[in-house]
Amino acid sequence: MVSFSHPRIQTIVAPNPSPMTLHGTNTYVIGPAPYVVIDPGPNNEQHLAAILAATQTNVAAIYVTHSHLDHSPLATELSKRTSAPIIAFGNSQSGRSDLMQALALSGDAGGGEGVDPNFAPDILAKDRQIFDHGNTKITAYWTPGHFGNHMCFGFENILFSGDHVMGWSTSMVSPPDGDLGAFMRSCQKLLNLPFTTYLSGHGDVIQDGPARTRWIMDHRKTRESQIIETMIKNAASADEIAKKIYVDINPALMPAAARNVFAHLIDLQERGVISAAGPLSQNVRFHQSNLSAI
Repeated sequence: MVSFSHPRIQTIVAPNPSPMTLHGTNTYVIGPAPYVVIDPGPNNEQHLAAILAATQTNVAAIYVTHSHLDHSPLATELSKRTSAPIIAFGNSQSGRSDLMQALALSGDAGGGEGVDPNFAPDILAKDRQIFDHGNTKITAYWTPGHFGNHMCFGFENILFSGDHVMGWSTSMVSPPDGDLGAFMRSCQKLLNLPFTTYLSGHGDVIQDGPARTRWIMDHRKTRESQIIETMIKNAASADEIAKKIYVDINPALMPAAARNVFAHLIDLQERGVISAAGPLSQNVRFHQSNLSAI
């Protein structure tokens, strides 16, 4: 555990621990009043009571990094109790590329795990837009990849990195909501921002956010090499590849691993490195086509 202390930031951990959320979702409260809340978390009365107690119901704005069910649902009730607007990039379909939108409409790509279908922000944040709440200024950065509507938020010298960069785990990228090409571009974008300390959606403070981001990018490139290596002799599907390269993970996480592999396969096909033997889906087999494109 890495301790984190800031005179203006409180961290309230939601009671939703799991293999995908670690100890639970981190909700951040920035003071003094009127408070700013980042990622209210899942729809849980105990967690709502903790947020209301920390803010004395005096909330200027509610920011949501993205609309997975462990981050956004409580925003609606918190807004009702405090009259604070919900600020985010858009609803759960916002920010998808044309390809990911087509995959979603086809129904063949699976995905959609844990999505908040009713999420509807009151204010749509634009990339690099600055919001002034008197005591607190927040800058929004659109960082699609883990989710099409994912945003990170800058406050003073701290970046609230949501699920894009976490210290305890790499981010899941699950099409059609996740997009690996966009994820890597968003990582590069973060490296060009002036933030070192990251506070993520799960887990402890990341003292050197850029170093962690570079590690995540290198990790993704290593996975890409492993995926290509498994396809040297035979075509393979995402499920088949995941079983070969994720040999030391909790079996319960294998479906998520296969989704990550599928994201890599889509990215490789978009870059002309591999080709699918049929319409894009998690079960279709891919084969190498042009390794010179790597």
